[in-house]
Amino acid sequence: MHLKRFGDAQPYEAPNHFGVVGLRLQGFEPGGPENQWIGLSQFLPGGGAGPDSTPFEKVYVVLEGEMTVIIDGQETVLGKYDSCTIAPGEVRKIENRSNHVCSMLVVIPYPTKAK
Repeated sequence: MHLKRFGDAQPYEAPNHFGVVGLRLQGFEPGGPENQWIGLSQFLPGGGAGPDSTPFEKVYVVLEGEMTVIIDGQETVLGKYDSCTIAPGEVRKIENRSNHVCSMLVVIPYPTKAK
């Protein structure tokens, strides 16, 4: 078992994100997961990311608040415990349009070169 306490999670900067603090909960460390890393993104009101895409899929799970996900002009609001998978190459934009902080768990596979 690889244990990491929340107090030991380190912040990270995510490209093309704004109004957010990201904490790496698991990954990119000795003894951690081998296939993916887990982040906790805390988006302030008006915070978000994109539009952009990645060559690998990612999973979002909203833990608190809500997040609007925009893909091909279609808007979907994720609420507490809602989740979605963004496919490889799928262009997405996300926006916290509420006046509450949105906490979102993000699961992303390692880039090929980081394995």
